[in-house]
Amino acid sequence: MKKLIIGLVVVAAIVVVWFISARNALVTKEEDVKEKWSQVENVYQRRADLIPNLVNTVKGYASHERETLEGVIQARAQATSISGEALKNAINDPQAFQKFQETQGALSSALSKLMVVVERYPDLKANQNFLELQAQLEGTENRITVERRRFNEAAREYNVAVRRFPTALVASFFGFKEKSYFQADPAAAKAPEVKFE
Repeated sequence: MKKLIIGLVVVAAIVVVWFISARNALVTKEEDVKEKWSQVENVYQRRADLIPNLVNTVKGYASHERETLEGVIQARAQATSISGEALKNAINDPQAFQKFQETQGALSSALSKLMVVVERYPDLKANQNFLELQAQLEGTENRITVERRRFNEAAREYNVAVRRFPTALVASFFGFKEKSYFQADPAAAKAPEVKFE
């Protein structure tokens, strides 16, 4: 009888230690996702901070491109309207995450249109201030791509842990939920149409 009690205590201790270990592993993975999300936020904020200077520089050369400039300003305002706790919680709310991704995609699209407009102004393309801003923006776009990839990798690792048995039991017990991934813009699946005139 004594051996049975000792055996049950040992098994219970092993289960408790495993349970605690599994929870701690999930917490670590979730914190990694949050840290990667923070980096995504940082590079998007850097891009948002560059835009007013870029728009002002272009405005000096291409003032009659008002519609394009206003489109960029409006897209930036929408992209930066998601902030604070709403932005922090976007990784836990698929609809908020989707909205964040859509507003950032709209801003990317508006910036692309602005760069097309710039092609019509050789003096602007030669302006040192514009060239520096353009280089910073290109670098920031590259950083966005890198940080989104890193976020997706961390989210994948976390999501696998949340769904894999037997850790899924711990995840369910403590309320750990899957995280969303960044997806490619659906418009990116269609090849651009190139016309030579």
